[in-house]
Amino acid sequence: MDEFYRAIEDKIRLSGYDGPVDGEEIYNDICDQMEDKEEGVYVLMSKKTDDTFLEYKVEIFEDQFNLSCIDLHTPGKVFHVDFDS
Repeated sequence: MDEFYRAIEDKIRLSGYDGPVDGEEIYNDICDQMEDKEEGVYVLMSKKTDDTFLEYKVEIFEDQFNLSCIDLHTPGKVFHVDFDS
């Protein structure tokens, strides 16, 4: 799993975002928000600080999920990370 967490972190950094990022925290946040959701496509949001929030686009299946993209919103800029390309 560490490799998966690092992949999330690396993709976010490649978007130009230079703030702190924790792939394991992001993964766990998505898993917590998915709990009890039916299969389908969702946009999930998570506030990190007073001025920074994450927007996840995920497709939930019966036993897994696909993280399509993350938009990291900061004051004055949105960093888009596409995991499907």
